[in-house]
Amino acid sequence: MTKVVLLVADGMGDWPLEELDGKTPLEAAYTPGMDFLAPVSRTGLCQTIPGHMPPGSDIANMSLLGYDPARYHTGRGPIEAVAMGLETAEDDLIWRCNLVSLSGLSSAGKMLDYAAGHIPTREAVELIRLLQEMLIGSEFFFYPGVQYRHILIQKKGLVTGAAGLNITPPHDLLDRNIARDIEAYKSYPPLWEIVREAARILQREENKTRAGFIWPWGQGGPLRLPEFSERFFMHGAVISAVDLIKGLGRAAGLKAIDVPGATGLLDTNYQGKLNAAKSFLQAGDFLLVHLEAPDECGHMGRVQDKVEAIARFDRHIVIPLLEYLQGTDFIMIVCCDHLTPIKLRTHTPDPVPFLVYNSRKKASGPGAFSENEAARTGLFLKRGFDLLPYALDRIKI
Repeated sequence: MTKVVLLVADGMGDWPLEELDGKTPLEAAYTPGMDFLAPVSRTGLCQTIPGHMPPGSDIANMSLLGYDPARYHTGRGPIEAVAMGLETAEDDLIWRCNLVSLSGLSSAGKMLDYAAGHIPTREAVELIRLLQEMLIGSEFFFYPGVQYRHILIQKKGLVTGAAGLNITPPHDLLDRNIARDIEAYKSYPPLWEIVREAARILQREENKTRAGFIWPWGQGGPLRLPEFSERFFMHGAVISAVDLIKGLGRAAGLKAIDVPGATGLLDTNYQGKLNAAKSFLQAGDFLLVHLEAPDECGHMGRVQDKVEAIARFDRHIVIPLLEYLQGTDFIMIVCCDHLTPIKLRTHTPDPVPFLVYNSRKKASGPGAFSENEAARTGLFLKRGFDLLPYALDRIKI
């Protein structure tokens, strides 16, 4: 049976930068693996973010797995709740809850760090558990996740009116004023009270971390996806350091493989991910391998780190998996989920570059893999959820 491998470098796409002599980080990075594949692959651009939806990793990766986000997406929080194995009622409102650093919880405040200094998971879990102990009796319940990423469940929240609050994702607010969001929180007093009380607790002297505040966002009702195996006739898995990808995978009936030492940062356990991928592919027929580091470097505005993150993706994931699969029937899809331009330090809805390599059907593509080269081919998929069927030759354009 043909194996299908989807390799996603989160936020890899970018815009030309003066610091790189007018090149994008993808163009500047040393990527012999992707550049080897491009000339023998179908290469083009794919619109992973529908025009009426915000450019989030949740929406983009749902598209890449072959699901229409306009039909199935309910929010970021519900996806990550699935990853954590949380049982939720149909009327629960599920929030993603960041631990963050703010200059102050007021209309004059700014978002200093959406990740609270990338707080270690052990310390973060202690803080979230403390919040749950101190705030017993409300309609809100805290559940610890990984690093700065946690879950806040509002019981019967879908009938309260809080579902419609428009809270900005914290990574879109770096060094920016939070006045609009403060007013949004205040418009639902029970939530505002939780945010205020959490700040009071987290700013106690004994908390030595940079996590001084919580930031609930990405709320929605429980996520329900059709089984991936019933739609694509493949049984598969996902490998990622982030709960978002694990949640999407589990919601679709895919196995979520945990890799010790996978951080979602530049120092992630590449070898561990590679070993897990090889092990699964011995029997499995679909695998998504997700690398978060290019996106994190984009959010932090670190040009050279983003270039290095892309190079490591190619060196430690693309090339070894290509070598491992040689001599077998396989399809390899390489792409990013969205752009995270260094200039903006946040996501954009630009179409993303992709390549589809089929070991049985060599194609004719550009000499290298980049945003510009992909655009020059003229191949454009208007809907992100068509990429996987296109790779499987189930749709033609």
